[in-house]
Amino acid sequence: MSSSDLSRRFVSQDTLDEKRKKRQEEWEEKRGPEDPIECPEEVVDNRSLYERLQEQKNKKDQEYEDQFALKNSVKGLQEEEVAFLDQVSDQQIAIEKARSSEEAKIIRELKISFH
Repeated sequence: MSSSDLSRRFVSQDTLDEKRKKRQEEWEEKRGPEDPIECPEEVVDNRSLYERLQEQKNKKDQEYEDQFALKNSVKGLQEEEVAFLDQVSDQQIAIEKARSSEEAKIIRELKISFH
């Protein structure tokens, strides 16, 4: 590794002080009355790229799961609901039986009247 590679990797304290001073000047120009006098420090994320990307992936996966969680949830029927649906089903069956027996009776009467 050459010395030019090392100089690109490391930042001197003077460079950091210059950047901090410039940020402070910019902060004073746009600072509001409720904002602190000192410029907030830059947030440095020292995690690896893999960790940051994994966090983003996990967030997206969680958002996707949350989006479809309600759609995929299946609610079971309560006993009263089941009883009501059974009663309605029994009534429909009884109506169909009565209708078919009435049709059969009418067909028999028609056959008798034509003979």
